[in-house]
Amino acid sequence: MNKLTIRDVSLRGKRVFVRADLNVPLDEAGEITDDTRIRASLPTIQYVLEQGGRVILASHLGRPKGKVNPRLSLRPVAARLSALLGKPVAFAPDCVGPEVEKQAQMLRDGEVLLLENLRFHPEEEQNDPGFARGLAALAEVYVNDAFGAAHRAHASTVGITHFLAPCVAGLLMERELEYLGKALHDPARPYVAIVGGAKVSDKITLLRNFLKLADTLLIGGAMAYTFLKASGTEVGKSRVEEDKLELARNLMSAAEAQNKVLRLPVDHVVADRQDASVQAEVTSRIAPDRMGLDIGPATRDLYCRDIARAKTIVWNGPMGVFEIPQFADGTLAVARAVAQSGAVSIVGGGDSVAAVNQAGVADKITHISTGGGASLEFLSGMTLPGVEALHEGRRQAANGNKPKFQPWG
Repeated sequence: MNKLTIRDVSLRGKRVFVRADLNVPLDEAGEITDDTRIRASLPTIQYVLEQGGRVILASHLGRPKGKVNPRLSLRPVAARLSALLGKPVAFAPDCVGPEVEKQAQMLRDGEVLLLENLRFHPEEEQNDPGFARGLAALAEVYVNDAFGAAHRAHASTVGITHFLAPCVAGLLMERELEYLGKALHDPARPYVAIVGGAKVSDKITLLRNFLKLADTLLIGGAMAYTFLKASGTEVGKSRVEEDKLELARNLMSAAEAQNKVLRLPVDHVVADRQDASVQAEVTSRIAPDRMGLDIGPATRDLYCRDIARAKTIVWNGPMGVFEIPQFADGTLAVARAVAQSGAVSIVGGGDSVAAVNQAGVADKITHISTGGGASLEFLSGMTLPGVEALHEGRRQAANGNKPKFQPWG
């Protein structure tokens, strides 16, 4: 990674604008139901505070569509963050303007100010230069630690970098780039990519890139049935993207031409509909009135053997409808196999992350990516605007501190 990080710049006495991803789920009462993203931001915030910096924290929350929506206020995040840090976190009623600038100017070393939801302003998603300049006016250093928003060219991820310097990566951003970058450019082999989910169309670029990168590609989820139908297999009522059959055939031909292994399910857990009340069956041939809703036990064994031999594993997307217990075994088996493999394992995408948590093996995964769409685009070989905007030129950390995250060993 050739981007500057917060360890490459002096922070003492500086107002540091930290773009974090604090987009947490809230219940009807406005209570936070999962603070994973807040906890993920803590190492960078704590590092700035330890170095004597003054944290100005910014994030979006939900989709307020450019209008103030009290139900999507970041105020509950300020309270949770205060509890996690063990110190007060001040809250700004807006994210730009004279009042907010005054609050930022009054910050002292070791203090934290959380700005109100960036997306209460339409100019944030429009990457408006005036709005970006207003954000930049609050601080002296810019830190992007929101990998989950790095694929968006917004004012707080790209525009602000034209008015503020230096612009560097936070610790979470650095960790994401180190692990995902290694999987793209210098993976240990054998390299196994596991791709599931509903639609081939959602992951065309990812699949094509994995055919270049990986040695073995394991396909699961509903998208497997588009591949199976394209290969001439009867799939009953299984979900199929009819307009992607030719694409699936081309991908399978490309795998063969490149001497890559592309595996499809050899048996299935089926039912007559996707419902928690139905009786599930295991079969290698799907009847016309049945649909495939999970990979079967023979497929699990086959996939798990490939996983056990791997040195690098990247997983994106579940093997079946794992939210329904009788269709969860395939996804959970893969989760356990990845955890037990001893390989460098990278899991991205909300459903895959939920699966490793459900299987109780999250602590045995090398890296769980915090950016669903961002990790998908990064692994597809696409440039992320929020990463591209950061300054390059890694050098020895000025303060001599070693990284809090030690990627790859």
